[in-house]
Amino acid sequence: MRVILDTNILCSALITPDGPSDRLYRAWREGRFELLTSDEQLDEFRRVTRYPRLRQYIEPSAAGTMCNELRELATIVGPLPLVEISRDPADNFLLSMAQAGKADLLVTGDKHDLLSIGTFEHTRIVSARQMLEEVRPRRKRRSKSTATNHKSRSRARGARLS
Repeated sequence: MRVILDTNILCSALITPDGPSDRLYRAWREGRFELLTSDEQLDEFRRVTRYPRLRQYIEPSAAGTMCNELRELATIVGPLPLVEISRDPADNFLLSMAQAGKADLLVTGDKHDLLSIGTFEHTRIVSARQMLEEVRPRRKRRSKSTATNHKSRSRARGARLS
């Protein structure tokens, strides 16, 4: 699965450890999906993490480490085609990345612009919580006979311990 994490998701991963965005970032690091990025996004990430209003929440060293991981481990997409779909022109490069990288999902916290688009070409635009559902490991359901056998074995072990 080819995925783009919006810059606001990456920043949120740094600000809220173990929040949905951080869990997504860790899922990528565990190899559960392929992450797409671009030089444009890496530039935006470096710029945004230096904003005075965010500096109190984001350690410069953590932002630097994340930027290095993205540059070294994510798939860099480019050159980006011209796309003018979003109401916010600053978001169009993410849609360009989706098109150029043939992304399956674009994950964002932007409720007013990107999430309202819903789908762009074959890329679904989803929230971090929706994406977590996609990468959550599926638990195997035990059949009724397996559950019964498990209970029988547990009772048998208990009887042997007595």
